[in-house]
Amino acid sequence: MAVVPKRKTSKQRKALRRSHHALDENMTTPCANCKQLILPHRACEFCGFYKGKKIIKVAKNDKSK
Repeated sequence: MAVVPKRKTSKQRKALRRSHHALDENMTTPCANCKQLILPHRACEFCGFYKGKKIIKVAKNDKSK
């Protein structure tokens, strides 16, 4: 048979258990090449550089009409 809790979990105990569930603010760093804000440890989506080396080829998106 399933084990049933002996006592009700209080609101405070439930809240204390979930105190680490809050979302953190995004930690962004400026790209060393183009100075755009990017996530750390990822190639820059704007210029394609990672740790001073060209890693990916980035197509220029022309959004002006």
